[in-house]
Amino acid sequence: MDRLLQLEVFAKTAELGSLSKAAEALRMSNAAASRHLSALEERLAVRLIERNTRRLWLTEAGQELLERSSRVLSELAEAEDIVSDRALSPQGTLRVTSSLSFAVIYLAPMLPAFRARYPKLNMQITTANRYSDFIEAGIDVAIRTREQEPDSNIIVRRIGQMRRVLAAAPSYLASCGEPEQPVDLARHNMLVYNLANDPYSLRLRKGNGAQTVRVTPTLDSNDGQVIRGAALAGLGILIQPLYIVQSDIAAGRLVPVLMDWELPLLTMNIAYQNRAGLPAKIRVFSDFLVTHIREHSQPGIWIDAAK
Repeated sequence: MDRLLQLEVFAKTAELGSLSKAAEALRMSNAAASRHLSALEERLAVRLIERNTRRLWLTEAGQELLERSSRVLSELAEAEDIVSDRALSPQGTLRVTSSLSFAVIYLAPMLPAFRARYPKLNMQITTANRYSDFIEAGIDVAIRTREQEPDSNIIVRRIGQMRRVLAAAPSYLASCGEPEQPVDLARHNMLVYNLANDPYSLRLRKGNGAQTVRVTPTLDSNDGQVIRGAALAGLGILIQPLYIVQSDIAAGRLVPVLMDWELPLLTMNIAYQNRAGLPAKIRVFSDFLVTHIREHSQPGIWIDAAK
């Protein structure tokens, strides 16, 4: 039988002066409570409680055990309260890494509401595009487009898939013309994100047809905001996730091209270390982020966003 439960039955019986009341308080049968108390006395080889038909009282050994065990049970209850409070109201610092674009467009806008709900939880956001060993770097959560992790100790939770678009400034299209077929991209000034999979080979699909075009970039960069800035300045045609340029397209600062052709979708995930007990701060952040994305993204950006 469980030693801790035996002590709880003993202490509750002494507190309430009744084995039946102790059983009721601990939500067990009288018979189960009696077995736990008998097992404790048998294990210690000493009588702890004397009782007759009218009352019960502690023996000298029982009194000493109650004094010592009460401190242990009290400290345990306090520890459980603290852990439970952390689960309901996470505390400490949550360290998150994501691309600069994702941090600016999704993380920063959600922070006021997240902070209001979890006021004891502080945030540390590191923007990075390369997939370093974020566990060794002390990162709790990584937002990334890698669909699988080579480390089996990493859990990947899918947020959803995003559309990617080709777009350019009106000034560039007025000067260089608009591509009519994917093959036309080979003669245009292309602005390329160089950390993408095979960044200089564009695979486009239209219905049952597909074309692959090799491009030589006018500019390549490891940051989407640099690519976006160059496109806004009229330097060429960019290839970016729709969420990065949606506001520019809506405002007319950028114009989509080859809209009847589709680029491969980009999968966005939340990655964190696999643990026996997932820390509450990671769980509440992941849930909050997924809900925020679903409720605040413009239509058409995400395909099968998590629910």
